[in-house]
Amino acid sequence: MNKFVLLVVLLAAALTVGLYTLPKVVVRNESKQLAGGRTAQTSGVSQSGSDSLNVSSNSPSIHEKPLSPEQQKRLVTLQTEFTKAGTTQKEAVGVKLIALLHEVTRYDSAAHYAEELAKAQPTERNLLRAGDEYFEAYTFAVDEKKTALLGQKTRDLYGQALAKNPNLLSAKANMAMTYVNTDTPMQGIMLLREVIKQDPTNELALFNLGLLAMRSNQYERAVERFRQILVNNPSSRKAQFYLGVSLAEAGQKAEAKQVLAQVKKQEKDPQILAAVREYEERLK
Repeated sequence: MNKFVLLVVLLAAALTVGLYTLPKVVVRNESKQLAGGRTAQTSGVSQSGSDSLNVSSNSPSIHEKPLSPEQQKRLVTLQTEFTKAGTTQKEAVGVKLIALLHEVTRYDSAAHYAEELAKAQPTERNLLRAGDEYFEAYTFAVDEKKTALLGQKTRDLYGQALAKNPNLLSAKANMAMTYVNTDTPMQGIMLLREVIKQDPTNELALFNLGLLAMRSNQYERAVERFRQILVNNPSSRKAQFYLGVSLAEAGQKAEAKQVLAQVKKQEKDPQILAAVREYEERLK
């Protein structure tokens, strides 16, 4: 992927909330060079996912918000309640604790407590939640060692959830992306193909395949994937943006201009708009 395309994908991170946090995964290694290197995420709380993974840093994460005294008090209270809670009460307390850790952007700590809850009550719901939390922490990690550990945790927990319910397609599609920067990236591709075989319109799997196609400079294939998404979800500005970028890189300038112009009408985020304008300049 050329560096301009990479930068555009990084700038588009604001489009990739929740379902579409995946571009951070796809371009992790290259983005560290563009960003000049960033420190690994640390939790900043008394018991963290980082601690449990034996990964530490002396610098706070760029994603973390400072804790207010009230948040710190709530956090300590919920941590204590979670530790003391019996099996039947643990989930109710754990859900509140995980939500607070999300609020203060301690993603790996949220993953840690989700895993502890899944150990205490290994239901499909709890295992899936833990997998989701570790996957989110994985998408924010930039340290290679930590990335590998979080990816393995994600696969382990999703694997346990899938053993209970093989039809958890979002878990399978997310798990696929944790293989991208391993020695066996084709395992991720195969998982995504399994999802598409079971559900040809699965938006998450199609999006992931589109991103992987961009990563390997297969822009025409990426165009196909993003078009497939828009057939079923015409209002997806995420797919529209990446379709526009892929069309431009594939040399289909006229259509790229049309698609990016539509994105510009709908998008309000200044970074995304700046990326679109930069591409429009290139397409003149």
